[in-house]
Amino acid sequence: MNDPSTDAALTALLFAVDPVGLGGVCLRTGPGPGRDAFVSLLRACLTETTKFRRLPLNIAEGRLLGGLDIAATLRAGKPIAERGLLAEADGGVVLIAMAERLPVSTAAQLCAAIDTGEIITARDGVAARQSARLGFVAFDEGDDDDERMPPALRDRFAFQPDLTSGVDTDDLPYDIEAVAHARASLAEVDVSDDIITAISSTTMALGILSLRAPLLAVRVARIAAALDGRTQATMQDAALAARLVLAPRATIIPQMPPEESEEEPPPPDQPPENEPPEPQDQSEQTEQNDQPMGDIVLEAAAAAIPAGLLAQLKAAEAAPKRQSAGGKAGALKKSSKRGRPAGLRRAMPGPNARLNLVETLRAAAPWQRLRRTEGADPARVQVRADDFHITRFKQRSETTTIFAVDASGSAAANRLAEAKGAVELLLADCYIRRDNVAVIAFRGKGCELLLPPTRSLVRAKRSLSALPGGGGTPLAAGLDAAEDLAELVQRRGGTPIIVVLTDGRANITRDGNGGRAQAEQEAMAAATRLRASQRTILLVDTSPRPAPQAQAFANAMAARYLPLPYVDPGRLSRAVQNVTPARRG
Repeated sequence: MNDPSTDAALTALLFAVDPVGLGGVCLRTGPGPGRDAFVSLLRACLTETTKFRRLPLNIAEGRLLGGLDIAATLRAGKPIAERGLLAEADGGVVLIAMAERLPVSTAAQLCAAIDTGEIITARDGVAARQSARLGFVAFDEGDDDDERMPPALRDRFAFQPDLTSGVDTDDLPYDIEAVAHARASLAEVDVSDDIITAISSTTMALGILSLRAPLLAVRVARIAAALDGRTQATMQDAALAARLVLAPRATIIPQMPPEESEEEPPPPDQPPENEPPEPQDQSEQTEQNDQPMGDIVLEAAAAAIPAGLLAQLKAAEAAPKRQSAGGKAGALKKSSKRGRPAGLRRAMPGPNARLNLVETLRAAAPWQRLRRTEGADPARVQVRADDFHITRFKQRSETTTIFAVDASGSAAANRLAEAKGAVELLLADCYIRRDNVAVIAFRGKGCELLLPPTRSLVRAKRSLSALPGGGGTPLAAGLDAAEDLAELVQRRGGTPIIVVLTDGRANITRDGNGGRAQAEQEAMAAATRLRASQRTILLVDTSPRPAPQAQAFANAMAARYLPLPYVDPGRLSRAVQNVTPARRG
């Protein structure tokens, strides 16, 4: 049985050999002695010249990436470039506190730095390309599964150690001197194709979809071999990599190979007393003694899966999701560029902060006589960094309701006409709230965007009334189109709401071919994708009676389920209002 405290210490040693190649370490724990012990061990294993920086949570973009230093530019009278924190820490390690609250924009910039190893700055009249080869240590202090570090950033980190038991350095197989030797000899370590195949098959068996996971595991296997003073990675190195890198990422319980039967085989015919027993074939002995490498690596990873991890994943999927960071529909949200003014604050202007010139000059005015005595040009207004003020704004988020309508033959035979009437009632409600609406229809072999996001109620009704019914049900294509459009709306700063009207009887695959089993499987995968995006979704079952297929898809999407046969127009309208938490004032 592996000791989590020893594995946590071993993670620090492995990461210290190649921080840049391994991306980072995600420590899901709050402040405490375990976290301090991990950081202390890591710093002891790194070289004395390795840079160590801390990343503030709300760091400005200019300080993070670099740009124009406004205060220095004002003093010098010419453009002065500012070197960003990531470029300053080139070749070192960056600590990220409260990584679960990291803004999405900052996380995207860190991901780009990990992928490219450099920072490209082209802003405020400054163009620069600076090296930023970094390793990260992120402290994820979230209390529940809804508050986690951005998944895109976590996917680029090799390790997610368990620090609940602390950090134990007593039973480590390596020391700090071995780390220094491994760092120097890592380039000479080779990995065979068999080990790469075993790691890849283990990744698939654990349900890990990311392609970065096996690449990071192979790199960890090379580092383990270098720590042991070898130039060839072995099966034990691959098992260690699977335990530390792949096991925390597992999403399914792997299917282990069946064990050999313990029943005794029937005794063979007894040879004559004078004849010696026939020697067993050499290949048969090897086949009995050797276990396939992939099975050994898989067993190591399966044994290291944290207790209750899969149960927590299922519970997190079943639990209702919180509203995304975009805010509730129609609710007030902070903005730095547009909306109604909501006060001032002292801060440096930038791409996302609008300078309030009047307040800046008002703050600088009382100090002009004192600043002119310091030798400054009396003909100029002397403005310092502390004088700058920016304006804060508030604006209401814009809602876009996306209707995905099943216009297949089964829907037409059942209640397509009533579904159209229900959608028209919902369109009227959206018009009152001044929300945008979009209409997607799926039938036959694919789907069609009948109406891009618009506020025109007449256009929406016209596109819906002209919708014919008939053909198969490409439910997966319809759900994919709704998610793609919702993502586009969110990128533009809106809040998407998806209303799906279907009976759930998928029978057309994404490529337009028939086949109910594959079509339902693809539709379920599309529904799972919608659930992962944490959208606000309402599924209206258009069957004559509530269908278990539609109920299953609603559960897979974490959508509110509403059977149309038991819903009058008023209740349907109220249902959409309930998934739209706030109206515009």
